[in-house]
Amino acid sequence: MWKPQAQFAGYYLAYEKGFYKKHGLDVTIMEGGADFPPAQLLKEGKADFGILWLSAGIQRYSQGLKVVNIAQIVQRSALMLVAKKSSGILKPQDMFGRKVNLWEGDLRIQPEAFFKKFNIQVKPLPQPYTVNLFLRGGVDVVSAMWYNEYHSIINSGINEDELSTFFFDQYGLNFPEDGIYVLRERFEKDPALCRDFVKASIEGWLYAFKHQDEALDIVLKYMRKSGIPANRVHQAWMLARMKDIIVKKDSLAGSIGILSREDYLRVAEELKDSGLVIDAPSYAEFYKPAN
Repeated sequence: MWKPQAQFAGYYLAYEKGFYKKHGLDVTIMEGGADFPPAQLLKEGKADFGILWLSAGIQRYSQGLKVVNIAQIVQRSALMLVAKKSSGILKPQDMFGRKVNLWEGDLRIQPEAFFKKFNIQVKPLPQPYTVNLFLRGGVDVVSAMWYNEYHSIINSGINEDELSTFFFDQYGLNFPEDGIYVLRERFEKDPALCRDFVKASIEGWLYAFKHQDEALDIVLKYMRKSGIPANRVHQAWMLARMKDIIVKKDSLAGSIGILSREDYLRVAEELKDSGLVIDAPSYAEFYKPAN
């Protein structure tokens, strides 16, 4: 989905530790980003597997690109809104009439559903790549990923107890994010290939969580190779948060990769309510557990 970072550590570990090869797979990891969206690469046949958010997968399917989810890696939404307590924002209703930084596209679905749920009208402003506008007081509320921008905020010198945090999953709006997708045609043609890819990828994630220093070494190597500033402390935070949202508490590692019917239906309904899809596929059509 993006450039190398700990958000994708499991795939780099599966490659570097030979888990893909162990399952008979010759894998090339391709970088994503705005110029290389995974859904487009799948459509053009340039990629066999792609990482997509659940909301994006449902949208692409409804638009005619028949992708199926073969493993829902991230179980909890990491998207959140952050405000300074000094601004007087302590609960959702306190955001009424305030300036709020929002990302575009799929990242806007949850906050808009959140505002609708609490009948809040805000003054939305496009969110840039940094949280600097928020830090300088230009907006009252900022969007953040728990594993990324939130860490940048607390590293700026603001203590966590000075912040009001609004995790969407804690307000009944859990939209699971990174999942593994493949064209339905490919899945039907070679389900064993899909199963082996998922199994090797999950092995990579489990290894990364058990050997975090080694995982960070590998992630940082790929970041430097891509010319991306590599901050070990930030990547360590990201990897730890990825474990939090991938491995459900009080559950076995075997639950990694499962897309629950409840989560799927919640996201599909919100997409329809928001007018982003006219119709969504059924759970059975869309989710083809390969593991």
